Amino acid sequence: MIECGAERGLEALKALLASDEGAAFLGEVALVPNRSPVSQEGLIFYHPLFDENASCHLALGSAYPTSVEEGSSLTKEQLVKRGINSSMIHVDFMMGSEELSVHALTEAGDWIPLLEHGEWVAPTP
Repeated sequence: MIECGAERGLEALKALLASDEGAAFLGEVALVPNRSPVSQEGLIFYHPLFDENASCHLALGSAYPTSVEEGSSLTKEQLVKRGINSSMIHVDFMMGSEELSVHALTEAGDWIPLLEHGEWVAPTP
């Protein structure tokens, strides 16, 4: 069972998640530094192709076939077998700022920083 919450638009979110079987799963995770050129414009463009390049974001629904090798030549069934989520929706939720930090959990159980204060952290050797 999928649970969700929202301060506003809860019914719209629930309807979105009920669109189809893949709608309630992630289709994209994008890490974008706060310093990106689009972010530095300081504008909300109200157009996902611009706004998604200004901020970290998650997308519910369909993943891009190009996320896997030769994905654009695979059938839907082959993509699903490779773990590519399929849905009739792909909705981005932006969430970036100079206050955002993102850490990854390694297979060894260690947390490593990817973004701190909205910017990439240099990898340690």
